[in-house]
Amino acid sequence: MLNNEDMMEVYEPELVTLVDDEGNEVEFELLDVIEYENEEYVLLIENNEDAEGVIILKIESLDDETENYVGIDDEEILSNVFETFKEKYKDEFDFE
Repeated sequence: MLNNEDMMEVYEPELVTLVDDEGNEVEFELLDVIEYENEEYVLLIENNEDAEGVIILKIESLDDETENYVGIDDEEILSNVFETFKEKYKDEFDFE
């Protein structure tokens, strides 16, 4: 017979630590990686109760083991990547 622990999936978020402009380490939860126009973008949310929004960064591979996350200035790309994310998770999250 299954117990409650066997029936429930344990959610363990993938955490990423980035360094901000002031040299402070900030921990983020990785929400997803979205491919858009042959580029990959990572969607992150700050790992605290006061997190207000999703951060979208472009992934640049430096080598087989190292990635660099780069800010995006193009509002159209940001909007399209976020719309792709919302469509993918429309049944799991309320984006209103």
